[in-house]
Amino acid sequence: MTVREITTENETRALSKYARKSADCEGRDVAEPECPVRTDFQRDRDRIIHCSAFRRLKHKTQVFLFPKSEHYRTRLTHTLEVAQIARTVSRALKLNEDLTEAIALGHDLGHTPFGHEGERVLDSLYSGGFRHYEQSVRVVEVIERDGRGLNLTREVRDGILNHSGKMKARTLEGDVVRLSDKIAYINHDIEDAARGGVLNPKDLPEGAVAVLGDSKSKRITSLIVSIINNSGDVIRYDERTRKAHDELRDFMFEKVYFNDAINAEKEKVALVIEFLYGYYKKKPENMPKLYRELARVYGTERAACDYISGMTDDYAVDRFTELCVPKAWRSVDG
Repeated sequence: MTVREITTENETRALSKYARKSADCEGRDVAEPECPVRTDFQRDRDRIIHCSAFRRLKHKTQVFLFPKSEHYRTRLTHTLEVAQIARTVSRALKLNEDLTEAIALGHDLGHTPFGHEGERVLDSLYSGGFRHYEQSVRVVEVIERDGRGLNLTREVRDGILNHSGKMKARTLEGDVVRLSDKIAYINHDIEDAARGGVLNPKDLPEGAVAVLGDSKSKRITSLIVSIINNSGDVIRYDERTRKAHDELRDFMFEKVYFNDAINAEKEKVALVIEFLYGYYKKKPENMPKLYRELARVYGTERAACDYISGMTDDYAVDRFTELCVPKAWRSVDG
């Protein structure tokens, strides 16, 4: 037997009846020869880790724009934290950890520069609307590998698409990532907001603290334990924990995510995104080759959206500066 076959057989014996086992994978849009070592979900995980969009997450905003400290989270560190939480839950529930990890690592690949403010601006500009979870799927289906896509399994793409928004994933592994994403960003953003002087942890709602705990570690543990103890064919919290989680989330939106200090630069963000979108919409010939080809197939609006959403914060600012800020004159002889 190959290593892959042994892994698949072990899954059949060890995983829950609710898990999506590798042997039951729905497959890829384009059939490929099987790997002798890795299951399809393991291959998806590896493809995501090695793709360009994953590397760029290192330089994309989570909450704070251009933080002057390396201790603040980026979109990449958030992604890794989601994967860690999701794997812990999946292991305890005997779900497929490889599928869970692949979904978690890919869930934010389509996120814009400048966090959710960049997403909001692109959504207001692009006639088709912009949602980062839909763009994440477009990244793995259309944009990566010079337009060939990563050819991921249907389960992984479904989990990425439905980690946010109104729809539910078709697998419990996808549902685990959905809750893990919220656990990660709420609790880790509390830590970053406290470090940035935007929030005093003592101001957190007393009811939520009483249920979940008075530290990041305690809160995350409480939420994970509640999921483990209350999930079967559905991934869920007990009602008391869910209410505490929702209270904490509402508090963060009111006090942090909509905080004037954090959003002080949002008008400048809008200016950068709006200019770049208008510029590349009018002049698609100035985009890289891949996006010129996407413009030919999908239209200039869609291609401009693809190009800008894939930019890091620094790259977007650099492009804006290069196009808008006059350069100092230098004589021909230097």
